[in-house]
Amino acid sequence: METRILYVRLPCNPIFPIGVVYLADHVHKQFPNITQKIFDLGTVPPLDYVSALDACIDEFQPTLLVYSWRDIQIYAPVGGRGGNPLQYTFEYYYASNPLLKARGAMGLLRIASGYYGELWRNSNLIQRGVKRAKRYNPDAKVVVGGGAVSVFYEQVAKSLPKGTIVSVGEGETLLEKLLRGQDFLDERCYIVGETKPRDRMIHEFPTPIEKTACNYGYISQIWKEFEYYFQSQDFYIGVQTKRGCPHNCCYCVYTVIEGKQVRINPADEVVKEMKQLYDKGIRNFWFTDAQFIPARKYMDDAIELLQKIVDAGMTDIHWAAYIRADNLTPQLADLMVKTGMNYFEIGITSGSQELVRKMRMGYNLRTVLENCRDLKAAGFNDLVSVNYSFNVIDERPETIRQTIAYHRELERIFGADKVEPAIFFIGLQPHTHLEEYAFKNGILEPGYDPMNVKPWTVRKLLWNPEPLGSFFGEVCLQAWKRNPNDFGREVMDILEERLGCADLEEALTAPIDKPNSQLVTAS
Repeated sequence: METRILYVRLPCNPIFPIGVVYLADHVHKQFPNITQKIFDLGTVPPLDYVSALDACIDEFQPTLLVYSWRDIQIYAPVGGRGGNPLQYTFEYYYASNPLLKARGAMGLLRIASGYYGELWRNSNLIQRGVKRAKRYNPDAKVVVGGGAVSVFYEQVAKSLPKGTIVSVGEGETLLEKLLRGQDFLDERCYIVGETKPRDRMIHEFPTPIEKTACNYGYISQIWKEFEYYFQSQDFYIGVQTKRGCPHNCCYCVYTVIEGKQVRINPADEVVKEMKQLYDKGIRNFWFTDAQFIPARKYMDDAIELLQKIVDAGMTDIHWAAYIRADNLTPQLADLMVKTGMNYFEIGITSGSQELVRKMRMGYNLRTVLENCRDLKAAGFNDLVSVNYSFNVIDERPETIRQTIAYHRELERIFGADKVEPAIFFIGLQPHTHLEEYAFKNGILEPGYDPMNVKPWTVRKLLWNPEPLGSFFGEVCLQAWKRNPNDFGREVMDILEERLGCADLEEALTAPIDKPNSQLVTAS
């Protein structure tokens, strides 16, 4: 029987589906005679999800369905699912005004309804697709993966059909073995109703692969919605330059999903991939790595890539990325500006070196400032988004004052209008050091359901513990009231009004005589 693979990208925000694209490209390179098709529900109106999926399966008649499920968790500092989850949560838990509390409760009810509705909808789309595919091929198989499944792989089984292969992290070698008829259960996966996920399976190293430039000529043939993402001039198309992250940030799950071993994609192959998109008119690129420069040892790789972008003649592009700004040099800063970097995100979490150390972030705030000055001197005059996650580990009034001092220095470097503080309160993720910390301190009990969004669990999973939880709740509510369209800057202003601003040197100096042993020793 001819093998026919249908990739179904489940509905989510309009983000270029690079995971599905890379999977299909890899399979084509290994099995050029296999027929494939990409079906992206992100480009389909919600009322047409079911009919469009039915029509696609009826036409294509797949023998293998591969579902990509990107989003599950709802904790976010921005609007989504009919409202702002963070704002509604804080109104419900911290507002003193009964009407505001009631509005928060109603908002959370709508969001929870939408959240559970999406879980049901996506599960139904998977079950419906499998059932329909079996009309044409009774032995049709199904693989379900993607970011959401990789995080919640232990919980999703109850809503998936028996026999579903649940894939954690990268799926290339799993699909290879499946298509060759080989045993694939040594990969990070399990079969619903037949096998159980291994203990700490997500912490196993992914199987490395040799990454070559994606063949977008082929992708455009199997994905009729390909041009959808090219219609907007300000849309960023994803390109991956490496996989893996070597760090141990206490709240981050990237390092276990992608593995701690950083695998660099050859610069020539990355540029070849970008050139294909460039020739189709794309000028905006997002480097989708966990970190564009994860450590100083990879700076030469970044320099090589950016120089080859210049050499390829792509001098009118723009690009953006997550960047660890402690891993820059003046040469790299010059190349970043020369190649058109017009936005980057720094996830420093805190402007207090003491808290950075306790959260295992692994960088020096003083070095970050020095490198930001190099970027400015090189001519960078665009937007910087700085992610702050208040109240994570051992936050105190003095560490808040230090963060304010640090943020004001970034404003002095780039200009206050160019530095956008993104205020996060971390949604606690499974498989992280922060989860272990919560277990050891009795905040969570092992066996809890991280997909449960009932009020008494949300308060624990949206990390904002007392004694400062109510204070931050009050500050955020005031910021939304005063200036909802510039929430981050307003939060920083209110915190400075209430607590003042530390001396910058205090923020950059971390005492080592009071380590947080509970977190530092978590394994």
